[in-house]
Amino acid sequence: MDERERGESYCPTPAAPAGRVDGPPYADCLECGEPTEYGVATPGVVLCPVCEWQDAQRTACSG
Repeated sequence: MDERERGESYCPTPAAPAGRVDGPPYADCLECGEPTEYGVATPGVVLCPVCEWQDAQRTACSG
C-alpha cells in the first residue's frame, strides 16, 4: 500500500510562519529587507506586511 492509498497527501504541506512575535528580534523581509512581524526563528518565507499584501494581489484570481 503506497502513501496515496492511505489517504496521505502527495505534496508536503508548505512551511507556515510560526506566528507573529511581540518583540525583537524580527526577521527581515526576503523581498525588501524591512523588519517583519515574525521572529528570526520562523521557518519558511517571511515577508513584511506590505510585501505580503502585494504578493497576495499578484497571486489573486483575476477573473
